[in-house]
Amino acid sequence: MTSQSQGIQQLLQAEKRAKDKLDEAKKRKGKRLRQAKEEAVAETDQYRMQMEKDFRLKQAKIMGSQSHLLDEIEEQTLEKIKELNGSYNKCMESVIKQLLSMVCDMKPEIHVNYRASN
Repeated sequence: MTSQSQGIQQLLQAEKRAKDKLDEAKKRKGKRLRQAKEEAVAETDQYRMQMEKDFRLKQAKIMGSQSHLLDEIEEQTLEKIKELNGSYNKCMESVIKQLLSMVCDMKPEIHVNYRASN
């Protein structure tokens, strides 16, 4: 009987050791999963920061060239406005005289299609 109880005790101890090893393996697996998750999050954060940095550089490059274009277009517009104002001032008096002469200097004439009826 003692050999049976010793065999049972050995089985129980073996079962307990197996359970302890299983629990320890589960803990290691959980720890590795948490560590892998933390590494993945860190890696994605690093990638995101790099992509945002590249985006900001490209955006600054494009926006800088756009602002240069805007300045150039505005300069051309102001130059064109000055040119048009100069042309207006130069021709204004002659155009007004011409309009006034057409309106005020009327010469009464009979229309070519008019037929005198008796």
